[in-house]
Amino acid sequence: MVSNWTKIPPPLFKKVVIVLIDALRHDFVFGSKGKQFMPYTRQVVEKGTSYSFIAEVKPPTVTMPRIKALMTGSIPGFIDVVVNLNSPALLDDNLIWQAKTAGKRIIFYGDDTWVKLFPKHFVEYDGTTSFFVSDFIEVDDNVTRHLDRVLKRDDWDLLILHYLGLDHIGHVTGPNSPLVGPKLREMDNIVKKIHISLLSKEEASLPNLLVVCGDHGMSETGSHGGSTDGEVHTPLLFISSAFEKRNGLLTKPELVQQTDLASTLAVGLGLPISRNSVGNLILPIVGGKTMREQLRFVHLNGIQLSSLLQENTAAYEKDPGYEYFKMAEKSHGNWIKLYLEGNNSEILLNLGKKVLKQYLEALRTLSSSLSKQVTQYDMYSMMVGTVIIMEVLLLLLLSVPKALSSRAEFEVLLSPPLFSLLFYLMCLMLCAVHVIVCTSVQSLCFFCSMSWLTAIGVMMLISVLMCIILSAIAKMFENSRLLLKNPVVSSSSWSEVDVLILAGTIGHVLSLGASSFIEEEHQTWYFLINTLCLLLCQEKECDPQHSTTVKQNFDSIKEVSACRNIDIPAAGNSKLGKSTSSAEAMKGSDKWISLVSPWIILICCRLLRSLNQTGIQWAHRPDFGHWLISSEHKSELSFLAAVSLLMVFFLVQRRCSLVSKIAMALGLLGVYSYRAAIGNVIFPWQQDSKDISKGITEARFVYVFVLGIVFTGTKDLLKSQVISSVSSMKSTGLWEVYSGLVLLAALLFRPHNLPVLVFCLLIQTMITKYIWRPLKFDAAQITIMHYWFGQAFFYFQVS
Repeated sequence: MVSNWTKIPPPLFKKVVIVLIDALRHDFVFGSKGKQFMPYTRQVVEKGTSYSFIAEVKPPTVTMPRIKALMTGSIPGFIDVVVNLNSPALLDDNLIWQAKTAGKRIIFYGDDTWVKLFPKHFVEYDGTTSFFVSDFIEVDDNVTRHLDRVLKRDDWDLLILHYLGLDHIGHVTGPNSPLVGPKLREMDNIVKKIHISLLSKEEASLPNLLVVCGDHGMSETGSHGGSTDGEVHTPLLFISSAFEKRNGLLTKPELVQQTDLASTLAVGLGLPISRNSVGNLILPIVGGKTMREQLRFVHLNGIQLSSLLQENTAAYEKDPGYEYFKMAEKSHGNWIKLYLEGNNSEILLNLGKKVLKQYLEALRTLSSSLSKQVTQYDMYSMMVGTVIIMEVLLLLLLSVPKALSSRAEFEVLLSPPLFSLLFYLMCLMLCAVHVIVCTSVQSLCFFCSMSWLTAIGVMMLISVLMCIILSAIAKMFENSRLLLKNPVVSSSSWSEVDVLILAGTIGHVLSLGASSFIEEEHQTWYFLINTLCLLLCQEKECDPQHSTTVKQNFDSIKEVSACRNIDIPAAGNSKLGKSTSSAEAMKGSDKWISLVSPWIILICCRLLRSLNQTGIQWAHRPDFGHWLISSEHKSELSFLAAVSLLMVFFLVQRRCSLVSKIAMALGLLGVYSYRAAIGNVIFPWQQDSKDISKGITEARFVYVFVLGIVFTGTKDLLKSQVISSVSSMKSTGLWEVYSGLVLLAALLFRPHNLPVLVFCLLIQTMITKYIWRPLKFDAAQITIMHYWFGQAFFYFQVS
């Protein structure tokens, strides 16, 4: 062995520029869109000095975990989806920290997530926020405006640019939007500008490197976070004069892992590979170097991966990857001996290729072993936490009927469970299981690392909760037997709706244990609301109390009319007859509307299902929403959006004050103007979409009216509580706050989803007036039905 094997080699590139285009799908470069809208990039890929790859991304495909994967080479977990909303500083060993420690000068412009992850690492930076998804232009202009000035300077080593505009377009309008092409052309011009500048400033000693990549892709609906092909595959381009020129034929690029970039850039910049990286060196990037240098690079990568394996696995010596690496290292030693002896024959070259192949196989196996360890979870601790959560959930479900009853009480019996034989037996059994698991488990376990006193306390909590649940269930069975013996009391037992609500809620919770049910969760909610509507149809047809209630209401109208007739002359008899006949007509119409309302709701829900294809299995199928958002049908979309906004106004304004009605009308007009400003819809007098603006002024216009309506409603609510006791003022205040939130929803909804909002308001009105009130459902039933319909309407507008 030679001592300098583990020394960090000198850098291969002088300057490195990373252009990260958020949500850049692989087909945006290698597909038809790339050929049409990114001609310069495609020319470099096909005929320039470049290497092209497709980087495979591990879920979750959101920005912050992907930046961590790019810079650390590690695989982030799903908890990073939550952390993505407020990214803390990254403490793991990473490429940015290594570059700063080595004295590299780093400049960054773009998504401010980088600034939060790497505070005080950049000599110059300008962060842009990623949450204003309606901003397609300024968010990228704020990055590009620095380019001309920075490219002329020579006081930096690493330049990182993170562009967000394409991601925002995807979120708002989808990957097939007419806005995608101009944005790709803008990115192509940026790549061209940087590439030409780097070539003009190259020195004879070291070349420069341009890396173009995406953090994640984009689904067919423009979203990301999942594991569809469009989301997990993104282009990875390395452009440098150090590489061989392409032959002009674009073959399918080789598939690499996104985590491989960290190791490759570390070698290119002459830095240590990040300690927790599971990535492999992308060999073609160093393919122009001598065989001795290539073997040295892959050996360094193998040393890093084997060290990481030793830290995380007790029996690391038995790992196949570690064994392969040791064999390759031994062959490498033999090759070095032959090389030092001055043997430069073809045999030495072939032997070197064989050693290189052994190293690559060892790196792949080591990386695979380490990646599997990342996905291994602390199952025992997770099971303990799940048992406690399920026990609390079951106890809450058992308490809901009592807690929401007229007495609003639920008795929890603590004494019998705590002093029962079952409690002590369960404690002993759980402690025995804990001892067995903690003494046999090989990997780290959070629950086993707790003190024995804490562990016994958790076991006692599980035992007492289970005993309380069993006691409550036993008491329910005892009460049910009493109800069966007393027919008068038993008439108030659970209805069919109660059974469906309980079974549906428990069934949905259980369905979340299977990934296939999670991927197609919308089907569960569609089934539940359809079943609920059919059951309500039966309730309406079989409920004699409803017809009696309606009859009593209209009989009271007759009595009032008769009383008024005392002081009315004979000439007024005709008016009384008209009043009586109109009351009879209202009685008949209300009765029929009440009977058919569940069927109308079913029809509305079926129509909404055809608007957007959601889930995983059928998301690729064409739907009415995709037809509407295509550029050929902008007139139809504009008409539908205008009609939907008019319907929203008529459904919401009826109980608002005059001022709020005017504000609502102007706000909805502002919503349409905003959509016209950003090019989603057109006005009748508008011939084309060339005058597309940012829509910021129109959106602010709507927000002013939203705040005004909510403020007016809040003022009425406070007045009804403090100054006046008039219930009508309180009702008006609540309705105005509600109408303000509806206006905000209309602004945020995609234009082709505005019918979803209309049907939501219509169904809510019908179900409240003609189902919940006549059938006199209690608070628990109405709350759960609200939740079911809310979940279904969420999926109605998701594509």
